[in-house]
Amino acid sequence: MEKNKKKIRITDTTLRDAHQSLWATRMRTDDILKIASEIDDAGYYSLECWGGATFDVCMRFLRENPWERLRQIKAVCKKTPLQMLLRGQNILGYKHYPDDIVDRFVALACENGMDIFRVFDALNDPRNLEQAIRSVKKWGGHAQGTICYTTSPVHTVKKYVELAKEQEAMGIDSLCIKDMAGILTPGAARELIAALRKALPEMPIQVHSHMTSGMAAAMYLAAAEAGAGCLDCAISTMSSFSSQPPTESIVAILESEGFDTGLDLKKLAKINAYFKELKKTRQPASSRKVEPVDAGVLVHAIPGGMISNLRSQLAQQDALDRLGEVLEELPKTRADMGYPPLVTPTSQIVGVQSVLNVLSGARYSMVTDETKHYAAGYYGRTPAPIEPELRKKLCGDLEPITCRPADLLKPGLVAAADAIPAGLLQAEEDILSYALFPEVALGYFKWRKADPAKREPIPADVEQAKAAAEAPAGTPAAKNAAPAAATNVPAGTPVVAPLNGTFYRSDAPGKAPMAADGAVVKAGDAVCVVEAMKLFNPIKAPAAGKITFLVEHGKPVTKGQVLAVIA
Repeated sequence: MEKNKKKIRITDTTLRDAHQSLWATRMRTDDILKIASEIDDAGYYSLECWGGATFDVCMRFLRENPWERLRQIKAVCKKTPLQMLLRGQNILGYKHYPDDIVDRFVALACENGMDIFRVFDALNDPRNLEQAIRSVKKWGGHAQGTICYTTSPVHTVKKYVELAKEQEAMGIDSLCIKDMAGILTPGAARELIAALRKALPEMPIQVHSHMTSGMAAAMYLAAAEAGAGCLDCAISTMSSFSSQPPTESIVAILESEGFDTGLDLKKLAKINAYFKELKKTRQPASSRKVEPVDAGVLVHAIPGGMISNLRSQLAQQDALDRLGEVLEELPKTRADMGYPPLVTPTSQIVGVQSVLNVLSGARYSMVTDETKHYAAGYYGRTPAPIEPELRKKLCGDLEPITCRPADLLKPGLVAAADAIPAGLLQAEEDILSYALFPEVALGYFKWRKADPAKREPIPADVEQAKAAAEAPAGTPAAKNAAPAAATNVPAGTPVVAPLNGTFYRSDAPGKAPMAADGAVVKAGDAVCVVEAMKLFNPIKAPAAGKITFLVEHGKPVTKGQVLAVIA
């Protein structure tokens, strides 16, 4: 290395964020293992390969054990530290979990090979970072704190520096500026990094961004010049649009400006050739017709992973043609909800609520349980206060809180272990999987236990086969068709599914039905839920009377389907 060259490192996101952003997280473990040794040998600072949506999708769609994926990657990648995305008190889910579950999850992740934990909170609420950072340090991991970057009337450089100082006091080893939506400009990056360098001169700074707006490559150069020491990139085939900037291009840019990345472009070319071939089978049809740049993100600020998920979710609702309306609604909903940074789970909460505001035809006429709890403070402090009347409407009968949300939670490990049916538990890691995603984990455990010859098809395989069989132009006639009329429906007032999803009689595994079959209910009572877009949507009785259910617990339902009748 030339004396005058400044060292800057690259973290590879191909194995996590890139395929989450572009392929709806459909990369299989076998796909990863076939190229893992080459990636390990490329000279990256770290490999982001776990966390985010990978855990849920492994079980739900791929029928894989996410813990086994981690172990297998670690067995191959012995040179490069492994990195994961940890949602603070949310771990990998969409709600807060008790401290004992956070601690044990981190302990097992370290035990199975995880090195670097990027810990963030969607609201930038320091209270939601404390336990996760404490556990990472306790179990020997590298704790990387995070600033979730966004723009709004209440987000300033001063506020971001204050947040960084609070995380430094918690003992973080490095700090990441997480630009989920790709809206950090080169000038803003220089200003923010300069302020952070002045306030925390010894703190290593890493920058994460997405190419959604087309600015990230220019911003990365500005960040490097301002003092960032590491940048997140993805191999070129897995880069751009809602993914990270392309590794090869960023390496060339940085090298031309006097930086040394330690990466070999010839090795990167071999890695890219692999993913170029894999793309033919793993890229979902829903993400093949996207524009390379979406300047609209500068308005709606939807993060990379949420873009592909939003398309997929609208497609499931036969409403992909209404994406434009949702993108117009989203910044309005975000402002109503106190300008949260849009990153999981707030991106999911605000995104789904925006979808419902559009599909229902009346804003906030249908409110998810997650929106209700968000407004009541169960996710933490909102960056700006929610207007009192709207907050009252969103909260309903739920009493708002001001304490650290996790302080209200009882220890959960023992209860999770006890709730798993006999014969399904194989290892301690299963308890953590169940604690985070009960219904999903149970589905996977049952599938795993079944005779391989009698197992139901892997959902991702079904998706792939369906996409391959469909005509390139799609089926617009079927798309716009009204739901088929139900047959043999008893007389009475119908309880109708407002959207496609999965029907549940109870709002959590092991709980009693929200309404017993044949029970008398009042108008407005929540009687069941429909899970859609990874959130649970309570369905209320439209009238008073005796309810009769027509759908089995856990079965898929379509928009307009009669779930029950009230007579």
